[in-house]
Amino acid sequence: MIVAKFGGSSVADTRQIEKVKAIIEADKDRRAIIVSAPGKRNREDQKITDLLYKCNEEVQKGFGCKDTFSIIEERFLEIADGLKVEKKALIAELDEIRRNIDAGLGADYAASRGEYLSAFLISQYLGFEFVDSSTCIIINQDGTVNPFSYEQISRIVDDSDNKGFVFPGFYGSTESGNIKTFTRGGSDITGSVVARALNADIYENWTDVSGFLSADPRIVDNPRTIDSLSYNEVRELSDYGASVFHEEAIAPVMKAGVPINIRNTNRPDDKGTIITPDVKEMKLAGVSARGNLSRIKLRKLMLFKKHGMRHALLTMLHIFGVRPSFSLYGIDSIVWFFDSTMANDSVLSAMCDRLKSEFELDEISVDRGHAILGIVGSSVLDDGSYIKAAEALRQSNIGISFLNYGASDVSYAFGIREEDREKAVRAVYDKLFK
Repeated sequence: MIVAKFGGSSVADTRQIEKVKAIIEADKDRRAIIVSAPGKRNREDQKITDLLYKCNEEVQKGFGCKDTFSIIEERFLEIADGLKVEKKALIAELDEIRRNIDAGLGADYAASRGEYLSAFLISQYLGFEFVDSSTCIIINQDGTVNPFSYEQISRIVDDSDNKGFVFPGFYGSTESGNIKTFTRGGSDITGSVVARALNADIYENWTDVSGFLSADPRIVDNPRTIDSLSYNEVRELSDYGASVFHEEAIAPVMKAGVPINIRNTNRPDDKGTIITPDVKEMKLAGVSARGNLSRIKLRKLMLFKKHGMRHALLTMLHIFGVRPSFSLYGIDSIVWFFDSTMANDSVLSAMCDRLKSEFELDEISVDRGHAILGIVGSSVLDDGSYIKAAEALRQSNIGISFLNYGASDVSYAFGIREEDREKAVRAVYDKLFK
């Protein structure tokens, strides 16, 4: 069996969904389909999920969401008209969803309805069975998938009668039955969960690029496509900002060893990128940079002599809504990087005061405007490329705040300023990949 997930660009309008149908019909083994909410049709367009979040925000502020929801309604009805799908059931679903959002069911419920409606509509168009993901995917409090989900999905999908199934991506439910979403881009995770549950031969992830590219095409002209990657390389590239595949989506398929194929809905004959458990070829894979980061630096003499100090510090950061994504340690110091959107300046100021007082720190400071540049590939610890990368940055007058080498078998990273992010990607790409 092939599990196929189609992203927001692949289901953005009637024409794109017609391409999806042609891809599914080209191989009878594509019988478990996962779909995202409709994405942007052009640069000026709005994503359905963003509009749904806006609906919830309007309700939370005490306003109605009629005008915003009407845009969503019009979009789905337009798609239904184009696909010549009967609209009565869709209209009933839209009416119920708006009532529930107005009733204050919350952000997770509202955000999930784009995928729900997309799957509901596409299942009718394909003649496949619609499976509401909230009935079979249980998401734990920490955002991980409850193992019982795999049993539930395998029970629903009977492998013997060649039926097709469409699952909404991005959400499931809590053990108590409330709708819960994964993080943004979480439809990739849904596809991975279904692929593991069904022990799929392959998990196809259809998007608007022909696989993983060695650099962001918005920064580098015509970067080359990467033919193959390991699970670990994908996680590293995604963590450094490559947005083709959600980094958490590797976890469900890792134990089962299901290969992943990143494909292009608009160019279905392209082979894309194959992702497998192990490295197939020793090589450099790609360069990417994650920006909009803030940095917290703290110092205390004999910092790590007290047992549990690091955990206690992190717990305090979490209380203020700050969850670091990258860490550096010295004998008496810690440097943490985190997404700048996690806290405003006043929150950070209060956090620093609390940390300094409670833990008797010698120094603590926070500054913004950072980025982390990552070079990924199975050969990074053997090829000496970090020297060339550092030289490329120096020649481009890009300052380096740190080099993290040896912590990972498949990547190394440089700390740079946010303002140099794109220039750094171009400089390193030209030095290592051309």
